[in-house]
Amino acid sequence: MTKYVITGGRPLYGSIDISGAKNAAVAIIPAALLVDGVCRIENVPQISDVTLILTILQDLGAEVRTVNRTTVDIDCSHVRNQVVPYHLARKIRASYYLIGALLSRFGSAQVPPPGGCDLGGRPIDQHIKGFSAMGAEVDVRGGYIHAVASGGRLKGGQVYLDIVSVGATMNIMIAATLADGMTVIENAAREPHIVDLANFLNSMGADIRGAGTDVIKIRGVDRLGGGTYSIIPDQIEAGTYMAAVAAAGGEVHIRNVIPKHLECITAKLQEMGVTILEEDESLLVRRDGPLLRTNVKTMPYPGFPTDMQPQIAACLCLAQGTSVLTEGIWDNRYRYVDEFRRLGAQIQVDGKVAVIEGVGQLTGAPVRACDLRAGAAMVIAGLAAHGVTEIDSVYHIERGYEDIVRKLTGVGADIKVVVTPDEEEEGQSNVG
Repeated sequence: MTKYVITGGRPLYGSIDISGAKNAAVAIIPAALLVDGVCRIENVPQISDVTLILTILQDLGAEVRTVNRTTVDIDCSHVRNQVVPYHLARKIRASYYLIGALLSRFGSAQVPPPGGCDLGGRPIDQHIKGFSAMGAEVDVRGGYIHAVASGGRLKGGQVYLDIVSVGATMNIMIAATLADGMTVIENAAREPHIVDLANFLNSMGADIRGAGTDVIKIRGVDRLGGGTYSIIPDQIEAGTYMAAVAAAGGEVHIRNVIPKHLECITAKLQEMGVTILEEDESLLVRRDGPLLRTNVKTMPYPGFPTDMQPQIAACLCLAQGTSVLTEGIWDNRYRYVDEFRRLGAQIQVDGKVAVIEGVGQLTGAPVRACDLRAGAAMVIAGLAAHGVTEIDSVYHIERGYEDIVRKLTGVGADIKVVVTPDEEEEGQSNVG
């Protein structure tokens, strides 16, 4: 069992380089299934979710070659298998992008229901609505989602999303790329990684317009050719380190970012008394005074991202006064609250609303990473807390953060990785 052990109360000073965007990478890599030829993807984050999705592609028959630490060559020319392994797909939410990719290329797909973090009801009904609008029949049997395109190829269609769904927008966009005719997605999500996916597909020969707006038009093409593409910096990783500086204090250059993608996060931290100076591809984040209360509501982009909600909560726990945090996307994103309370936080939750009374000081304690972003929030809280904080279930964190321990120790954090025997194994070793 692996833990992070943090001795908190140390301000952070130095610089952190941001990796490629997780939420872009886990869609772009499955989309490589559409490319007839070698596709080189650069600025790939070294995280477990990416490793898993590359493993799935290899299992399907793709050739994957590591060029260097952040670059991979993918050749899906010889892929013939349309059945995604159950044991792999169940570990990652983004496995649902394989439905759109396989449907687009082969006209059929068999993919297990997606796994990943449990954030409450995360149905893929809007994905299925889009596939159906393009002439696919989709049902669930034998533990798999079965999707088959009528006539063997998807047809262009009109899709109005009932809710603004990032996953559905990207999945329908992937599926429509090789469809016959024009597909229009209305009420589409506008997140930066949606634009990145569209740019990737267009660079390979797709015809996608309007990504970044609420209407996206995809004119299907017969094939995509090979090429090279570099993934954008990770908005949420950058926001997480910005929140860490806000909580722990200090001054850190957050480098390799697109400042515009971070405006919603920057605005809230500035309201809380954090100084943020924008440069071309970096932000200087400084906090040397008290944190001030504020109210936050998560919303689709360009609003405050739901994937930053637990991290901003860690900051609000330390702010002067009472803050109100409202979750506008998921039903079950407050499971981390009990862990914060172990550190001395004062939080009351009613449905999607959390009322946080700033305590000024947290105290180290053993806590658990409930999911990816909650785990990042535990790290932030541990950096600010007095004493030692031990975080277990850190595999959640490593799904989405590359070298988080190295990056934080590089700016002065006292954080160590400790591997201890599993309790069951320990018990067995003591017998006989």
